[in-house]
Amino acid sequence: MSATKEDVEKFLDGNPAFAQGYFNKKLTPGALSVMAGIPESKVDFGMLQELSQIEEGQILFDLIKEMQENVNMEKVVFKILKRIVALIQADRCSLFMYRERNGIAELATRLFNITTESELDDCVVHPDHEIVFPLDLGVVGNVAQTKKHINLKDANESSHFSSFVDDLTEYKTRNILSSPIMNGEDVVAVIMALNKTTGPHFTTEDEDLFLKYLRIASLNLKIYQLNYLLLSALIFRGRNNIERQFHKALYTVRAYLNCDRYSVGLLDMTKEKEFFDIWPVLMGDQPPYAGPVTPDGREVIFYKVIDYILHGKEDIKVIATPTLEHWVLCTGLPTYVAETGLICNIMNPTTEEMFKFQSEPLDDSGWTIKNVLSMPIVNMMEEIVGVATFYNRKDGKPFDQQDEELMEAMTNFLGWSHLNTDTNDRMKMMENRKDIAQDMVLYHVKCRDDEIQTILKTRQYFNREPCDCEEDEFLQILKKELPGPKKFEIYEFGFSDFDCTELELVMCGIQMYYEVGVVKKFQVPQEVLVRFLFSISKGYRKITYHNWRHGFNVGQTMFTLLTTGNLKRYYTDLEVMAMITSAFLHDIDHRGTNNLYQVKSGNPLAKLHGSSVLERHHLEFSKFLLADESLNIYQNLNRRQNEHAIHLLDIAIIATDLQLYFKKRTMFQKIVDLSKTYEDEKKWVDWMSLETTRKEIVLAMMMTACDLSAITKPWEVQSKVALFEAAEFWEQGDLEREVLEKQPITMMDRNCAGQLPKLQCGFIDFVCTFIYKEFSRFHPAIQPMYDGLLNNRKEWKAKQEEYEAKQAILEAQSGQSGGYICNYSGLCCSSYLPVSHHLHERMCLP
Repeated sequence: MSATKEDVEKFLDGNPAFAQGYFNKKLTPGALSVMAGIPESKVDFGMLQELSQIEEGQILFDLIKEMQENVNMEKVVFKILKRIVALIQADRCSLFMYRERNGIAELATRLFNITTESELDDCVVHPDHEIVFPLDLGVVGNVAQTKKHINLKDANESSHFSSFVDDLTEYKTRNILSSPIMNGEDVVAVIMALNKTTGPHFTTEDEDLFLKYLRIASLNLKIYQLNYLLLSALIFRGRNNIERQFHKALYTVRAYLNCDRYSVGLLDMTKEKEFFDIWPVLMGDQPPYAGPVTPDGREVIFYKVIDYILHGKEDIKVIATPTLEHWVLCTGLPTYVAETGLICNIMNPTTEEMFKFQSEPLDDSGWTIKNVLSMPIVNMMEEIVGVATFYNRKDGKPFDQQDEELMEAMTNFLGWSHLNTDTNDRMKMMENRKDIAQDMVLYHVKCRDDEIQTILKTRQYFNREPCDCEEDEFLQILKKELPGPKKFEIYEFGFSDFDCTELELVMCGIQMYYEVGVVKKFQVPQEVLVRFLFSISKGYRKITYHNWRHGFNVGQTMFTLLTTGNLKRYYTDLEVMAMITSAFLHDIDHRGTNNLYQVKSGNPLAKLHGSSVLERHHLEFSKFLLADESLNIYQNLNRRQNEHAIHLLDIAIIATDLQLYFKKRTMFQKIVDLSKTYEDEKKWVDWMSLETTRKEIVLAMMMTACDLSAITKPWEVQSKVALFEAAEFWEQGDLEREVLEKQPITMMDRNCAGQLPKLQCGFIDFVCTFIYKEFSRFHPAIQPMYDGLLNNRKEWKAKQEEYEAKQAILEAQSGQSGGYICNYSGLCCSSYLPVSHHLHERMCLP
């Protein structure tokens, strides 16, 4: 009896194990070779066997389902690319994501070297190990630029091919199939397949199959990008500031408010004033605050008033920093509510004696105040965050209990909104702190065990690690290794770091702690001291001016002011240690750009700190280092000593913000004047040593004097340092022009470099002269700094006049007037400015 086709199908369907075994036995590469008419060596049996089990439609369905259920972009694209590798018989496949950094487009590896055997974790590229392609380098860069796919049969024949990744990975690229992933007109990514395994190159059929599957990958990447943008929008929408929260809530419910107008006054939530705002009170220049305070002790200050007009033409008026004469505040009612927390329902304002309501019309519309309901806005922490005041019930009747309940519910909602906004602000602060902390950790600041051996040579001296040595042994080593006070003249105001290596500067810094006698007195572990100074040096970035050399010079000037300048006599040994430490730390992790640039560029630092952006970052970085036990030179201080040292750190570093300079200089001048009224020097020193506020003001002024001290150095030093400082300014100017697309100010515009002498003279006159003149008057031992300043001004003035004379001659010769004639190269190349050849090259490039 013969079996029919239907019988065979029925048998195979009912016996899947037999069917599988028979299929595996009979469907050999040899059989496929005969059927397909290709050499047996070219048969990819595994691929064909896989595709025989699952139809292509099912494959696509599974991929789309994976996209729907999985938010992990890398996982989905990995599966797609792994499938592509199998289908087109490629050796490997990679995903490059498009991005822009500092306005420069580039491609970075996200999934790398996917093969048929790969696992996801092996192919996802960590940001620390990514390979980055500028768009003018390599085939993938060209694909992103042209936005067209490419089938390169011989990589070596392409002018765009770069062997740099091959050299890096020891791989040989023969042929390439690559395509951009587009979202409208924008490139999202580039996908590249390498080396056909079953032929000399990728075929047209491979290309079609490659592009077909890339449509799925493209869809997934678009979804990923869209989700990212939506998430960003939701986060932004959920983190509105308090003014927007209030406005949105009040404008939404305005139809339910049975009144003509209402206003919201927002209260300053500051509970503690900054030290520089307290000083004028402590100095007697301002009377202490005696006005109303909120129940939790805050001064009643309305930093913003928002007026909502509902009668006639609806209008909203926002008054920032309103004066007490504003029509809402002049009544005294919002202040009273903020102070007491009471709800006030006033039926006849014109007869009210406690408050001063205006009886005549407020504006041209003839609107007058007839009745008033005012209540505090309280958050869930029971803090009064504002006052809402409602005017004139629309039917002319006084506000009743129902109005009070409705509006109280609304103000409660506003209070909760404030807390929600505050919580979101705190979340943003935490996120920014996390980003900055990661940046700090990645910068590898902490001193390593091998690095400490360059100074504290325990292996050389005792063949032991530092942890196995005693303090006496450390002292024995350091007495031999440290340079001593005279070798580099650390007590001199004219000190120059030009002949010192950065390591020698670290050693000089360590020496200073021994010179002021604080190591033994405060039991500073000597290994910790070495690690701390070494870590500070690493914490300064390798930038043009605000680097470790600048940090050390500020510390050295502080040391010299205290010792040679005799300012140490007002301060305790603990305070001296804290002041020198603060000076070394004051610019740690400086970025080479100023506070304004952080704000304009949207740097996380500017989002984290509202004022003195970089200074507050330097302060937090300093505390970050001191929090590590292996770096904490204050670890053996008692609690009160430690708090005092940190308090001085706060004052010293924030005081280096020149924005605060004019707040403190008048107070400093009064201290100098007062010092001249004492005939008995001992009485003056004894009195000043006990005056905490005045000592802090002098400390703040010392920090400015130290920070700007390069302007007082001998001319051969100052002229070089000024060029390094100017070069860093010009680098910021370049960033402003290229990244922010803004024209930099003259000081930061390298095209205006010839005006450096004029700018230096202006800076000396406007900022520096006062500081060093007053310090030399305060302590005659500091006179060398003032003398150096005056000499440098004379030198810069001569250069200014020489430059202006040359410009005048050139203008006369060219017939131009006021136009740009030449760059700084003429000044830089002249013999009177001793500039190194390397620096000359950097500064004279067009």
